[in-house]
Amino acid sequence: MALSSYAPRLRTAVVLCGAGTAGAYHAGVLRALVDAGVKIDLLAAHGAGGIGALSGAADGVADLSSATSPWASVRMKRAYRWRAALRLAGWGALVAIALLLAPLVVIVLASGVYVAGVVASLANFPTIAASLVVWYDTALGAMFDPPILPTVMPRAVVAAVLVVAGVFLVAAIRARSGERTRRRARGAFWWRLIAHPLDPSEPEGVVKDAVWRIMRGATDMSRADMGCRYVELLTENFGQPGFHEVMLAVHDLDARRDIVAAVLAPQWHQAFGQRRVGAGPREAESMNLVEERAHDSGFVVDFVVGGLRLPVASTPHEVTFPDKGYWQGETHRWCDRPELVSRLIDEVARVGVEQVILVSPAAPAATPHDLRFRALDLRSRMGEALRSVETAAFQDAWALAANRFSGVFAIRPSHNPTGPFDFSGVYDEASDRMRTLPELVQMGHDDAYRQFIEPVVAAGERVEDM
Repeated sequence: MALSSYAPRLRTAVVLCGAGTAGAYHAGVLRALVDAGVKIDLLAAHGAGGIGALSGAADGVADLSSATSPWASVRMKRAYRWRAALRLAGWGALVAIALLLAPLVVIVLASGVYVAGVVASLANFPTIAASLVVWYDTALGAMFDPPILPTVMPRAVVAAVLVVAGVFLVAAIRARSGERTRRRARGAFWWRLIAHPLDPSEPEGVVKDAVWRIMRGATDMSRADMGCRYVELLTENFGQPGFHEVMLAVHDLDARRDIVAAVLAPQWHQAFGQRRVGAGPREAESMNLVEERAHDSGFVVDFVVGGLRLPVASTPHEVTFPDKGYWQGETHRWCDRPELVSRLIDEVARVGVEQVILVSPAAPAATPHDLRFRALDLRSRMGEALRSVETAAFQDAWALAANRFSGVFAIRPSHNPTGPFDFSGVYDEASDRMRTLPELVQMGHDDAYRQFIEPVVAAGERVEDM
C-alpha cells in the first residue's frame, strides 16, 4: 500500500508500531529493508518496536532475525503470562474445588463399580461380582467414616483457601515494597491484591539482554551506563552504513501526555526542541537523548521497557526524572499506547522527514462476511481488543501521514492470525495449521518484499534508469 512514488534521495523514516508479537514482524521487515539496501535515515517506534528500532539504528538488524534474536528465545514463550500470584492462586482454587467435589466423585465412581458388579452377576461371574460389591462397600465406608471426609477434607479445603489468601497477601506486600513511588494509593486493599493480571518480566528480560548485545557484550554496566553508551555509539557513527537516527515514544500516565525521546543528528536538534502548538512546555513531552543530562539517566532503556508495558493489563514502568529537569525528580509511570503511532508521525515530520514507511502486524480492517471466532478466555480477549485498537490507530496514522509527507508507504499483512500474546504460536483456522513466531518473522520479510521493495523501490529504480 503506497501513496505517491518512492524517492531514495528524500529523508526517510521507518515507523514501527504494535505490541507483543509485533516485534517479530518488525524484525522480518527490517531484515528485508536492509538486505535490499533501502535508504533509512530514521527509525521511530513505540511498543514492541522499541527493540527493533534500537537494534536497527545500531547496525544490529541481522541479530533481530538470527538464532540468538529475542524472538527466537525460548524465554519468549513466557511473555505476558499471568502473574505468578494469579497462577498460584488459580491452582489453589482448583485444589479447593476438587476437594469439595471429592465426595460426589467418590459416589459416582462407587456407583459405577456397583453397576459393574450387577452386570458381572447377570453375566454369571459370581466371584467378580462379589469382589466388586465388597470393594464398593469398603470404599464408601472408608471415605465417609472418620477421619477422611468428615474431618480431613474440610481441613484440606480451608488450607487451600488460606494458601490462596497468603499468595495474594505476599504478592501485594512485594508489589508495595518494590514501588519507587511512596504516593498514597486510593482504593480498597483487595485491588492491590489483584493488581495487573499480566507479568511483563518477559519479554522485558529478553529485551534487556538484547540491549546488552548491542553494547558489544559490555559487562558490569548499570542502566544509566547502558543508555549513555548507546547514545555515544550512535552519535559516533552517524553517517556510517547500518547506523541511523532513532526515536521512541511512551505514554506517561501521571503526566497524562505522551513523551518522545530521540537520538538525532546535530542539524535536527533545534527542530526537535521546538514547542508544539497548544502542547505546553516542550521539556514536558520530549527528551533529546544526546544532551548530557538525559542520556546519563539511562532513559534509553526506560523507553524500551516502558513501551513493553501494556495499558491496564501489566504494571506500568516507574521512572524517576532528574532533580534539575522539568519534572524535578518526580517518579512517573510509563506504558505503551496504540495511538502513539500518530504522535510519531507528527514528530518525524518535525525533524525533516519527507517520506515514511509504516510497519504494523495488524491486518486491514474487516469487510462483510469476514467474521472470525470469538475469544472466550480473558487473555485472548485482551489480545483481540488490543489488535483491534491497533488496526484503527494505524488507519488514523495513515490518513495523517498522507497530508504530511510526499511519500507514504505501508507494510502490513493481509492476514495475520497471531495475536499480541501468542508467543507460543497459534492455530490458524484459515489454513488449518499452527503458526509460530519464526513464521511471523518470515511473514514480515516476505511482506516487505512483496508490498514495498519489489513494486515500489525496484519500480522507482527502473524509472530513474530510463
